[in-house]
Amino acid sequence: MSEQARLLIVDDEQVVRESLYHWFTEDGYSVDTADNAKAALQKLRDASWDVLLVDIKMPGMDGLQLHAKIKAQDPSLPVIIMTAYASVDTAVRALKEGAYDYIVKPFDPEELEHVVRGAAERHKLVRENARLKQHIEAIAERGISEIIGNSAQIQQVKELIRTVAGSDTTVLIIGESGTGKELVARAIHHAGPRRQMPLVAVNCAGLPETLVESELFGHEKGAFTGAEYRRKGKFELADGGTIFIDEIGDISAKTQIDLLRVLEEKAFTRVGGTNQVASDFRVIAATNQDLKTLMEQGRFRRDLFYRINVFTIALPPLRERRGDISLLVDHFMAVSATTLKKPLCRVSQDALDALTAHDWPGNIRELENAIERGMLVQKGDELRAADLPIASTDANPSANSRSLDEMESRHIQEVLDSLGGNVAQAARVLAIDRVTLYNKIRKYDLRRQ
Repeated sequence: MSEQARLLIVDDEQVVRESLYHWFTEDGYSVDTADNAKAALQKLRDASWDVLLVDIKMPGMDGLQLHAKIKAQDPSLPVIIMTAYASVDTAVRALKEGAYDYIVKPFDPEELEHVVRGAAERHKLVRENARLKQHIEAIAERGISEIIGNSAQIQQVKELIRTVAGSDTTVLIIGESGTGKELVARAIHHAGPRRQMPLVAVNCAGLPETLVESELFGHEKGAFTGAEYRRKGKFELADGGTIFIDEIGDISAKTQIDLLRVLEEKAFTRVGGTNQVASDFRVIAATNQDLKTLMEQGRFRRDLFYRINVFTIALPPLRERRGDISLLVDHFMAVSATTLKKPLCRVSQDALDALTAHDWPGNIRELENAIERGMLVQKGDELRAADLPIASTDANPSANSRSLDEMESRHIQEVLDSLGGNVAQAARVLAIDRVTLYNKIRKYDLRRQ
């Protein structure tokens, strides 16, 4: 045997125990014996076993009673019942109660060895499956554990991830910019059955309209000026794995039609090509926009919306889970200390108060950037409020009495003013994309100098 199986023989007859001991030892098994049920139970507590050979007729606790106790402790452990012809009916009863098999005395050595080998192999498979399951669950939980927070909202998000991860169901993640949509997408992928295959991400907001089709579906050589070779698109690269379509609300009407077709058919044509390319992928989409509103405005297709809106996970903005800020601060301070090669310092109470009071229009991404900047300029053994790139008025508790919109608009205006109206730089500081920032500038009628 490639791996030495452990066999426990339980029989009150010494000659039977010794005979079986020698048979199976010569066959490569690790063998021990017990002359009664009580001794067998002690050996079960002291060591692990792959197969038990148990005699039906024993003084005190008989084989059936012992079998019941074994199954109560370890239902997966295979028990083979040994019996005389007169007790076959009892052995059959044991089978109904979960015994692996029974064998009648006097034994046929080849038959006995065959039954024991089958039981050992099954138990090995059960153990390997259990280890694999534990490994998979550990991987899944590692991905989920990257989502930091103990608030009720975040606990609900984690539970939704666990619920949907094991399927191929299409997932739509909604939330403001910077709330961690890609992090959730990664957690779903790594906790699911496609974890060994690629997770391919594409940000629709960051793609020029002229390149969207080529990026999603690939192109053939000579398809357009500059196409000097065949290039695989995101859907082709995601074959067997998952495609994460971020900011799906930003795609054009034409791309929506193309996207709907590929989601329905799981096939597409490269730009400049004529042949259909099949791809097996799972879809996770995300958006910071209200797709229902876009749909009512005629800017987002109803059929595409219902295609992707199968299982929705809504991520709360950071301002709605302020209780998680201290955990996030600790995490990002540790990350920044490692990145900047600085000793890890503590956060002062005034800094924590300022961080908690701030409205975080850029959500977690903005907080991460704020901590990195603070750690960069910080001196001594404390991160202070003065080190943080947030408005000092945010530290004033009375600020919470203002509307969220007012606080957000004021903060964005302050950032724009400090950067001379440079939208690209302001978007980086706020940790939001430029499209979102332009929308907020229009919404709040902000000046750009």
